[in-house]
Amino acid sequence: MLRTRIRPRIVALRNEVETGVRWAMAGPGTDEHPHGADRLCEAGDRVYSRAVRRGRVPRRDAEPVPCLLELALLHPDPDDMDWLVPTSPQEVMLRLLRGVYDEVSASQRRVGSAVAAFEWYAGLGRQLRPAEVAAEGGAAIRVLDGLARIQAAMDEATQACTREVLTVQPGGIRREHELSEGLHRALALRGRGVRMRDLYTHVARHGQGLLNYLELMGDAVEARTLDEVIDRLILFDRTVAFIPANADRTMALELRHPALVEYLATVFERLWRLAIPLTAPLPDTGIEGISHRERSIAALLAEGHQDAVIAERLGISVRTARAHIARLSETLGAASRTQLGVRIAQAGLDGPTPTSASSLRVPGQGSPTAR
Repeated sequence: MLRTRIRPRIVALRNEVETGVRWAMAGPGTDEHPHGADRLCEAGDRVYSRAVRRGRVPRRDAEPVPCLLELALLHPDPDDMDWLVPTSPQEVMLRLLRGVYDEVSASQRRVGSAVAAFEWYAGLGRQLRPAEVAAEGGAAIRVLDGLARIQAAMDEATQACTREVLTVQPGGIRREHELSEGLHRALALRGRGVRMRDLYTHVARHGQGLLNYLELMGDAVEARTLDEVIDRLILFDRTVAFIPANADRTMALELRHPALVEYLATVFERLWRLAIPLTAPLPDTGIEGISHRERSIAALLAEGHQDAVIAERLGISVRTARAHIARLSETLGAASRTQLGVRIAQAGLDGPTPTSASSLRVPGQGSPTAR
């Protein structure tokens, strides 16, 4: 009879202990339990502390905090199943320390594996020639996110450059602070005898900052201008190029693929041949009262572009563009935008700048006079 009464209690005790051990081994972070023995909930803290002080607590007191049984911090009293006795704090501390030791050991093993893998990959990288790296695409295109990374990459390319730098600088008049940002790189390049060629829009001719910069750099820099240029481009030794990757230029692409860099260098050379040296005057439009800039605006108007687009492409403000359009309308005797388009076509301002002024006439005027 005694054995019959005791055996169910032993089975229940064994089951509860096994459940507690499983939860203790699972520890913090399991899906079923929100915390581990290293960070008890407030209710669990109160019940466990009471159990340690008194030696045991009624089972009903632990019902609101099943975590104490799940984490094996409380377990049934073998003499009375209605009571729970605490696992000693010293044993809990040892259990936590063992868990920390296991985690540290596992982290050390992972670090060792990562170091070994790093050394293996580094060894493969040393076996590849630069051309093979580019062919594999590993460093052919790199996204530079943030001005700090862009500046660091530009400084690195400047230090490696030994022969030539080609740049396209869109926009209007170059401000002093814009020119001074890259002045340290330009001076370092000049000190090593590197030749530099820069392309600007015609509007940049009117900026004193650019003139001061070119005077400082001397023969190391040659500058030319166009009505409009492509977006910003910087090429070092025809081996690495930098172009913007977003509108506000807080991201850039570093290009090292030979085909891409050669393509961009070809684009630069073709623009360079069309450009006018900064030391030479802009060509006469052949029409009295129409400036070179107004002729450029007339060509863009003939293509159907809006004022904002014209301003952006020529590197001027929208207000300045509209002032030129108003003067153009007055000179050509146009009373509306539609009529202005007709007069532009009649005057031949919708095509490339002519080499001779003799063939151009403004409607209602005599022969054009060269300015």
